Amino acid sequence: MRAHILQEPGRIELHELPVPSPDEGEIVVRVRAALTCGTDIKMFLRGHPKFPTPTRFGHEFSGQVSAVGREVKHLREGDEVMVAPTGPCNACYYCSREQENLCETVIETMVLGAYGEFVKIPARIVRANVYPKPRALSFAEAALLEPLSCVTHGLEGISLRPDDMAVVIGAGAIALLHVLVLRAHGVHNVWVVGRNPERARYASRVGAQRVLISGLSEARAAVLSATAGRGADLVIECTGQVEVWERAPDFARRGGTVILFGGCAAGTQARFDTLRLHYDQLRVHSPFHFTPRAVRRAYELLADSSFAGERLISGYYALEELAKALDAHRAGRGLKFAIEP
Repeated sequence: MRAHILQEPGRIELHELPVPSPDEGEIVVRVRAALTCGTDIKMFLRGHPKFPTPTRFGHEFSGQVSAVGREVKHLREGDEVMVAPTGPCNACYYCSREQENLCETVIETMVLGAYGEFVKIPARIVRANVYPKPRALSFAEAALLEPLSCVTHGLEGISLRPDDMAVVIGAGAIALLHVLVLRAHGVHNVWVVGRNPERARYASRVGAQRVLISGLSEARAAVLSATAGRGADLVIECTGQVEVWERAPDFARRGGTVILFGGCAAGTQARFDTLRLHYDQLRVHSPFHFTPRAVRRAYELLADSSFAGERLISGYYALEELAKALDAHRAGRGLKFAIEP
């Protein structure tokens, strides 16, 4: 089999490797589509503390089962599946409290290697986060299961009303997945604040009611003007930039909710107006990763033909063209690019 190896930050090589074999409870999946994402770009550019190089990488994928280990009864060779690439241990402190996203070993056991022809799926993931792909769903759209699970987890427990106004700061794929999920929940007055005109065009396509290509001060003024000075009911930060974290509460009304979704660089610190947070009773939420509940909800959304996640796929590349796809993603010439091994 062929698979890309991240040799060191900034250098990938396509290697010939043995096709993996499943152990008990495991499966092997023939990758049919893998998607580029911001985490992979960061990993490519500067590495990742949890995944030292050299390493296989790529983690948003779907495909067909090519081999099944003993004790796997619900899957067969040839089944088309969609996979969220982690699974809880179901034994640690956090799993016992239904905070599986914080499982002590969830990231260390993450499946990497979607930028290759085959990946082996551990038993803990097979049990929790492998789903049959609906026939009408393309492999590329099915590969959205992982990022969409992060979005559904972030919105879990957030009270949403049809008359809410939501502001999403950022216009990348994660931001626009939030737009799609909000609309699926009946929230249609969704504004997107972005800086990239190309990505802003996609924001309109997925249903953002208004797209602001401006600085944060100008965008805030527009939001306040549209809400009689109150601010938005829900603000979702999707850039992972500390200065945007600090400004996000400025868009929210009294009693509103601010979701700090984008992950900032390690070691950074943010400063907030404590008077606003306390006396205006802002709810600040900073979600991480996903739970099996969130994966189930993401699967249900993707299985609904009205969700239209395919609008986030900006182009298709062969396996040997991965570097071109990563360059296109990094340059902002689209949202997500599908690699088809």
